[in-house]
Amino acid sequence: MRIETPEAMEALGRALGEAAPAGTVIALHGDLGAGKSVLARGIARGLGIGGRIPSPTFILVAEYTEGRLPLHHCDLYRLSDPDELVNLGLDEVLGGDGVVVVEWAERFPEILPADHLEVRIAIDGEARDVAIAGTGPVSQRLGSAVG
Repeated sequence: MRIETPEAMEALGRALGEAAPAGTVIALHGDLGAGKSVLARGIARGLGIGGRIPSPTFILVAEYTEGRLPLHHCDLYRLSDPDELVNLGLDEVLGGDGVVVVEWAERFPEILPADHLEVRIAIDGEARDVAIAGTGPVSQRLGSAVG
């Protein structure tokens, strides 16, 4: 799907957040500036989470608990060693009772559960081309609910 504005990217995220069941893992792929954090902010809004939702680039994992489901927003960009993932506690939240959004998921694809939603964002000038694909039954239902 073609996304023309940041507002449309956030709206897509909001739709994902509204439809996401507990245990959802969303893997975000895209270059710097593609809109991964804007999409994640929309997911937070769809879960009923207000306030500021910055990119967790420097804190690596941001947790929000005031929405319909908890949101764990992860950024793997700065990690270089898989052992660092253990220190973050990602194994405890993946597939748990909330929604996990993983930016730069391609850095450590082995951490993703078998059933997760892949969101690939490609920059095309000012627009973005977004491809959404589920890897299992739950994520496929979520992907078809918004795409």
